[in-house]
Amino acid sequence: MRRIALVTLVVDDYDEAIRFYTEALGYRLVADEPRPDGSRWVVAEPGAADHGTGLLLARAKDDAQRARVGDQTGGRVGFFLHTDDFARDHARMTAAGVTFLEEPRHEPYGTVAVFQDLYGNRWDLLQPAE
Repeated sequence: MRRIALVTLVVDDYDEAIRFYTEALGYRLVADEPRPDGSRWVVAEPGAADHGTGLLLARAKDDAQRARVGDQTGGRVGFFLHTDDFARDHARMTAAGVTFLEEPRHEPYGTVAVFQDLYGNRWDLLQPAE
């Protein structure tokens, strides 16, 4: 089997990113290891029972990388967080301060709403249609 295991998100600060992705989005921190160059290897995965793609949270190292923080996909939705209970997760994320850019809508492919992460990257919260 082959799959994309990790996707890099360029962030401003490791600790604020860890807090957001674990507390607001429900990811689970699975690695936070110092590296010889002063950076850290920080990996968060979807939930304990989910084997989806993890996030490698990488602190921007230079001006070019800092310019990409929050705009990794040119303003398009670039990340899709699937859920088995849209109402539950939408309510929990809203209570945690996540900014939704629209009201939930029902599409042929499922229930969806666009939200921003703490840096402005756009995500879909999506409960796929059965």
